[in-house]
Amino acid sequence: MKSIIEQYKNNIRKIISNMTGSNNEDIEQEVYIRTWKNLDKYKETGKFKSWISTITANLCRDYMKSAYFRHSQTIITEEDELVQIKDTKENIESQFIEKQRQKRIMDAIDSLKPKFKEVIIMYEMQDMSYEEISEKLKCPVGTVRSRIFNARKELSIMLADLI
Repeated sequence: MKSIIEQYKNNIRKIISNMTGSNNEDIEQEVYIRTWKNLDKYKETGKFKSWISTITANLCRDYMKSAYFRHSQTIITEEDELVQIKDTKENIESQFIEKQRQKRIMDAIDSLKPKFKEVIIMYEMQDMSYEEISEKLKCPVGTVRSRIFNARKELSIMLADLI
């Protein structure tokens, strides 16, 4: 039996790890016990490695169906709860910071001269092209480009600390 363990332990551990997501020594030990108890039932028509792999896979499936496994997957430790609370707090803080940032950007856009505000909104927020803006405002494309450039220049000065 010792030679069987030495020869197949890496394969058995790999199957257990792949199926359960952990190195469960209890399952590994049970594989060796079942193999030893059922050695007389093994028929040499197939490979021994396949036979012992099947035993391992079946034990892993049984373990994953067990109430213990399902219960252990639902238990949340205090540390996990603290991490979740911390993550939630950080998420709320980051959302608040992002909303404050967006508000500052919108306030800066609102403070632009009307002709700059109009083109920057069309270009940046409504995804209109220079040509579409030019047609809508009935002005040359060069004027649209100039206004967008100047609007961005003013915004970069007003929002320098955000950049």
